[in-house]
Amino acid sequence: MSTPNIVLMMCDDLGYGDVGFNGNTIIKTPNLDALAAGGIRFTRFYAGGPVCSPTRGTFLTGRHYFRYGITHANRGHLPNQEITLARMLKSFGYTTGHFGKWHLGTLDPTYSGKPGRDPKRNYAPPWDRDYDATLATEYAVPTWDPTVGIHNRTGERLNEPWACPYYENGERATDNLDGCDSRIIMDRAVPFIQNAVENDQSFFTTIWFHAPHAPVVAGPEYRAMYAEYSEDEQHYYGCITAIDDQVGRLYQTLQDLGVADNTLICFCSDNGPEGRTGHDSRHRGSSGGLRGRKRSLFDGGVGVPALLNWPGHAEPGRTVTTPYSTLDYFPTIVDLMGYEMPDDRPIDGISLMPLIRGEMTERPRPIPYRFNSPKEAMFGAPTIAMIDNQFKCLTNLSDDGSEDMCFDLVNDRPETTNIIDDQRDRVNQTKNTLREWIDSCRHSHSGGDYNEPFEPVAPFEEVTGDWPKGRSGTPN
Repeated sequence: MSTPNIVLMMCDDLGYGDVGFNGNTIIKTPNLDALAAGGIRFTRFYAGGPVCSPTRGTFLTGRHYFRYGITHANRGHLPNQEITLARMLKSFGYTTGHFGKWHLGTLDPTYSGKPGRDPKRNYAPPWDRDYDATLATEYAVPTWDPTVGIHNRTGERLNEPWACPYYENGERATDNLDGCDSRIIMDRAVPFIQNAVENDQSFFTTIWFHAPHAPVVAGPEYRAMYAEYSEDEQHYYGCITAIDDQVGRLYQTLQDLGVADNTLICFCSDNGPEGRTGHDSRHRGSSGGLRGRKRSLFDGGVGVPALLNWPGHAEPGRTVTTPYSTLDYFPTIVDLMGYEMPDDRPIDGISLMPLIRGEMTERPRPIPYRFNSPKEAMFGAPTIAMIDNQFKCLTNLSDDGSEDMCFDLVNDRPETTNIIDDQRDRVNQTKNTLREWIDSCRHSHSGGDYNEPFEPVAPFEEVTGDWPKGRSGTPN
């Protein structure tokens, strides 16, 4: 098997039900639908966390974010001691590129647009994390004219500068930043791929779209596609179709260059759709009937659309109902490349290679979760969870277990019936497993997995048995 090129795409706040291949009949996503039809569609794929920075950490490392302190959006940063996909693949001679949202640290040691965030201590840009070519923002930007200014409810530009600039290869970007943000991102990814092919070099790229995260603004041509809907819906639906157009452009580039058949493509979202009370009403994202939304450990917060397309390897038209996660990208590529880890640091994900080969129908290890946010922000979900092939157990690890929940995700995907009374033994066993896992995360957080000194940005968040106090979620 020749060494494949690897393209890993991710959207921001895209809901499980926001794409055609998961049943949406309004939003036009023909290119994504075609990729899903030509490969594997996952019906139970999970973001590693219910908000974006944590999930992005799992995406690149295969390790839960509580191991290295990226516990919320805009908190912590990706330690240089972590072995990432980019670092691993560079060791095999790949050229590496990252394009779009970063959200794993600041990009300027003297500046961050987030109040109270120490830009120097959290400086961890992609060009210092083994990426050769980059166009990145620290956090979210408007999905139209991303750096020129912010927009009002009708899409009219205001004369206030957006506080999150783009950086290109370590310098503030100044050119080609007008219009559709998804196009701006792909305008850098396409030449990166073209240059790699011209130089006969295998390439790896992460393309992390900002859409449909707020501020949600679609261009006039995309709004016109949904003219019969409200203005808010036009913006939301339009910016997703804009993503789809750029995915189609990417695949056409791969075909034109003659490398489509040797390229592994994955696509997912970083968490479920936005939906906080009082938040930007342009958020029209669909959880596809799943309970909860972004910030929740219910499936509406962590269940996301996902596909894997790899001609000659991923069987076309295959639908996989086994649970998988962004935690699995790293160990999958470790397995694919035959990479030998330099140490025995815990990896929380599993390889998808047996699945791709048709040799695995059950997940051998459950997916762990922990996210500390107020109960209201989490839509009532407890703060710790574990998902296996059939069940999800949720808990705060309180003394009396009064908050414990258990759901049969095979027969009750919307999580409507808490079967804790029938599954108390299962939940108690899972809670013991979770305590051991949290102990492992605490050891990792202290630097125990690294062969050099490590000082975490913030203390480890100990289990309290309850939800944190407050009402709102963490902004992105």
